[in-house]
Amino acid sequence: MSAEADGVAGTYGDLSPAARRLYAYAVERHAFHTAEATSALGARAGAAITELAAAHLLQRAPGGGADRWSPVAPRAAAARALAPLALLVRETHDEMDRLRGRLEALVPAYEAGAALRELNGSGHLELMTDLGAVRGLIAELSAGCERELLTSQPGGGRPLESLEEAIGRDESLLTRGVRMRTIYQHTARYSRPTAAYVERVTALGAQVRTLGDGLMRMLIFDEHTGLMAVPERSGAALVVREPNVVHFMTAAFERSWVGAEPFPATVSPEAARSISDELRQTIVRLLSEGLEDKVIARRLGMSERTCQRHIAEIMRAIGAKSRFQAGYLLSPSPNDPKETP
Repeated sequence: MSAEADGVAGTYGDLSPAARRLYAYAVERHAFHTAEATSALGARAGAAITELAAAHLLQRAPGGGADRWSPVAPRAAAARALAPLALLVRETHDEMDRLRGRLEALVPAYEAGAALRELNGSGHLELMTDLGAVRGLIAELSAGCERELLTSQPGGGRPLESLEEAIGRDESLLTRGVRMRTIYQHTARYSRPTAAYVERVTALGAQVRTLGDGLMRMLIFDEHTGLMAVPERSGAALVVREPNVVHFMTAAFERSWVGAEPFPATVSPEAARSISDELRQTIVRLLSEGLEDKVIARRLGMSERTCQRHIAEIMRAIGAKSRFQAGYLLSPSPNDPKETP
């Protein structure tokens, strides 16, 4: 709000009791001198006169000198006080119309360029590196989504800020009848904000499942447009509109969906043990592949410290004294019948 508007708002705050008494006094007499008000209401009359004059509720009485006042009707006072705000609103609307006109003048050029990209295929893949632009595109695609949104979110529990941004958008989708399926990693089950979010969207018909490993961060809108995370570039996204690539992304999601487990409202001790066992098995596999702790932790959506604790337990269980020995002991034997073609 401008300084001018702030001034008007401050003027029209609640009147003090003294100002209210003085206004009633003034209305009864039509006009009065400051000395008369002071005699009737006491020492606060001077401050009350200043307050009422600032609120346009008192004016100098015509022909009565600088010390004679008369009341102003509240509606007339409001008209005077709101005049600066009304002017500000008109100027703001005019500026909005000018800005809208300047931007909408570019619509034909944008549509022509988009049509050309569609013809030559250059618009089928687009790298976006600005996080704000990525969020804006997600909001735009969500608003236009008509049938189904598929989401794959690796990395464990989602940040509270991301969930707060997503909940309104996703609830709007679901209330429009758009189908929504989401896959998290198992570790997301232990995130209270994520569990609360899941509870809200599933109540509206969303389906949410979890998987241990192998997720790719992506969103797919109506099997028409996909967004994929860009490795080692936080906040960047690859926008995919090429039909064959979007079909591949959808097929990858469906394979993960079949192997995933429903996200429960609560995690029972039995389910927690089952998930922990599956996580340890996955850690064993990744250890045998020679991956570092931080890489395994990122793959499984857990902190590096938690991952190291699991690795230490596994090493104790197999009697390994080093990661190298653990990797050797956990590697499949060349004579393992499971490795025989």
